[in-house]
Amino acid sequence: MKELYLMRHSQTLFNQLHRIQGWSDSPLTQQGIKDAQEVGQYFKSHQITFDHAYSSTQERACDTLENITDQSYTRLKGLKEWNFGVFEGQSEQLNPHDDSSRHSYGDFFLQFGGESDIEVQERMNSTLTSIMEQPDVHRVLAVSHGGACFMFLQKWLPYDEIKQRVTNFHNCCILKFTYEDGKFNFIEAINVKKQ
Repeated sequence: MKELYLMRHSQTLFNQLHRIQGWSDSPLTQQGIKDAQEVGQYFKSHQITFDHAYSSTQERACDTLENITDQSYTRLKGLKEWNFGVFEGQSEQLNPHDDSSRHSYGDFFLQFGGESDIEVQERMNSTLTSIMEQPDVHRVLAVSHGGACFMFLQKWLPYDEIKQRVTNFHNCCILKFTYEDGKFNFIEAINVKKQ
């Protein structure tokens, strides 16, 4: 059985300023760098090694991965954050209330040049399935983003279970899955640093 460790990137300047990042980017903070290095120590101390590592093409995800490990990795656009259109870089206070039936923003951002929740979910699922279907893959680390990871999680776990089992989805949260016969099974959320 194959394993996927899907991780949200470390704290960034925009996280600190409560700004919407999406496809825009901002650098890791000193705390973000330290937290990623702690994740690297966690993997070492638990003897968790990866035969493949992947990152979103966005700098904050790449920098997070590079602070965790010095192993080579592949950058993939399919792991990018949700595109929030003209809301990029704006205050998080402008985010709409989520669609209570789907527990997401639905297709709100489409009208502003962004993506719908389903587009993000399908992109993430297609990318991660393609990774896990490779014959030489056994244990993978993939660094992505909060919105993108959450939409992927919602594909494979009912929202009520997410609320019970993922109580702390901050920066550097790791979502562990197994993969077999085309299906992901959520195992646990790992938070090296309690925030």
